[in-house]
Amino acid sequence: MTVTIKAFLQAEPGKEEALKAELKKALPPSREEAGCIEYVLYESEAQDGVFIFSEKWEDEEAVQQHIQTEHYQAYRKNTEDLVVSREVYKLQSVE
Repeated sequence: MTVTIKAFLQAEPGKEEALKAELKKALPPSREEAGCIEYVLYESEAQDGVFIFSEKWEDEEAVQQHIQTEHYQAYRKNTEDLVVSREVYKLQSVE
């Protein structure tokens, strides 16, 4: 079953550009992973410093493999001091 994830990150004030740079580093290697269908980074037009990852994976196993990768672990470590909040939602279609 396909897994859809939306991750919302709020940058620490004054660290918006640093956070954006770190988040963009995660895009190419994540998109190349087996099981990745979609991996897109958005920036809010309405709220400064809000970034959203939109992810779609073939199945839960692909998600679990993703969070074990070196680049994912680096992203988490490198953004630790750059975010005020991080909310992650796994979603399922209601249709």
